[in-house]
Amino acid sequence: MSRKALFTNLGGAGKMSESAATTPADPSSAGEPPRVNRLRMRPILGSPDLISDPAATPVGAIGQSLGEFSERAKRADEIERKLTAGQVIVELDPALIDPSFIADRMPASAETVANLAEAIREHGQLNPILVRPHPGEAGRFQVAFGHRRLRAVASLGQSIKAVVRELTDEQLVIAQGQENHERKDLSYVEKARFAHRLEQRFSRATIMAALSIYKSDLSNMLSVVSKIPAEVIDAIGPAPGTGRRGWIELAERFADGKSGAVIRRMIADPGFQGLDSDERFKKALAALKPRSDQSQMEVWPMAGGGSLAKVTRSDARISLTIDRRKSPEFADFVLNRLRDLYLEFEAASKERP
Repeated sequence: MSRKALFTNLGGAGKMSESAATTPADPSSAGEPPRVNRLRMRPILGSPDLISDPAATPVGAIGQSLGEFSERAKRADEIERKLTAGQVIVELDPALIDPSFIADRMPASAETVANLAEAIREHGQLNPILVRPHPGEAGRFQVAFGHRRLRAVASLGQSIKAVVRELTDEQLVIAQGQENHERKDLSYVEKARFAHRLEQRFSRATIMAALSIYKSDLSNMLSVVSKIPAEVIDAIGPAPGTGRRGWIELAERFADGKSGAVIRRMIADPGFQGLDSDERFKKALAALKPRSDQSQMEVWPMAGGGSLAKVTRSDARISLTIDRRKSPEFADFVLNRLRDLYLEFEAASKERP
């Protein structure tokens, strides 16, 4: 969905229809009915209620021209009405604009805002932000999307270009989520946190519409945010190169209840914050992965040479491996004596003081 469509579709208008234009008949086809071309009209901001679909009827060239002129006049009047209603790009003082009531991303670094401000200084603000009149403070506005642009323009001391629309809370968060989905620069964990915050006030249907996701995707996002402590996510950051699988795997590491202390010691290390966000994620995941069982192997040699058996020792187990191809009699002897050896061990244990 394009940014232009977002400005339009929030009002709940129906689908765009097509207008029929009747072309003059070809002189060589006298007696045949005139051809009908289906033309899609695209007025300002794609507003669907500006599109008419009059019935196409055979008329003369003069009547048709008058009809088209009348339709253009009606559309011009309607466009003027829309302009005066505020569906245009205006310039606002950034000091009068407050952020959305639900954050959709982690705070941008000063460097990110500075780079965006420099780009706007050089090329101008290419895309407007979307705001609504503030529901609680007269004369102020609230952002639906464009928070970083707002910060960048404010740092330049300039007015910001914005489209002002009357939006309900639900319409605002849907616009906010769909804009981020379109730009695809919101990381997985930022989307997960946004979904978690929306869940406190809105239905899951609204959240799925805002993020353009399925029910299973939403369940995974909410699971990630609920299992990983908030301070751990804050310490790791947005990790833009880390996707769904990585965050789900990290969330599963917190299921045993023992990972919190390990990870908190790690994120308290000053060197941890010196890494970039994706590196911090990798280090956190590696710290919580179960360590492989360190084992030692010992070979028992035969008197005449060769290997009699292999003994593998670890903290968890001892394994005895005998190659039956080389010493089948010894393998059978050990197997037959194993139970007797255990009974002998039990008897000796009882005799010990």
